[in-house]
Amino acid sequence: MAPVRPNALPWLAVSLLVLVLDQWSKAWVLSSLPEYTAVPVIDGVWNWFRTYNTGAAFSFLSDAGGWQKYFFVVLAAAITGLLGYWLSRTRRDDWKTALPYALVIGGAVGNVVDRLQHGHVIDFIQWYWRDWYWPSFNIADMAIVGGAIGIALTGLFTRPDAAATK
Repeated sequence: MAPVRPNALPWLAVSLLVLVLDQWSKAWVLSSLPEYTAVPVIDGVWNWFRTYNTGAAFSFLSDAGGWQKYFFVVLAAAITGLLGYWLSRTRRDDWKTALPYALVIGGAVGNVVDRLQHGHVIDFIQWYWRDWYWPSFNIADMAIVGGAIGIALTGLFTRPDAAATK
């Protein structure tokens, strides 16, 4: 009989932390920041800028008429379910795999909460340089991007034979 190895589901605590920080920050934004008005944090680089996104990254499908809200909720649920399944099959001590999965799960759930509660995602971090402005984003977006980069790097730099022996 093969030994039972503890799975990485406890890493969902990271997902919960991302979700709590994301929702707390968005509650602060809704109660404290004016809409569509830049509030400088570091002049020339960083503003608080409360805005809303009905689409996905870079406002993809934001003007699609409303169906995209449900599409993105279903897509996030599917990705979260798949990553949760993979997390359950990952060794607990394999943080290079578990942490990125947990970050994406927490970020995806944070944005789904927004879509279901408000009909859009609340964005508020704006970086810029001179006349070039990066699209506004939020903590959930940072977790998703960081997790996706971690997943890609793990995939690129993990030897297949090393992964098979785990």
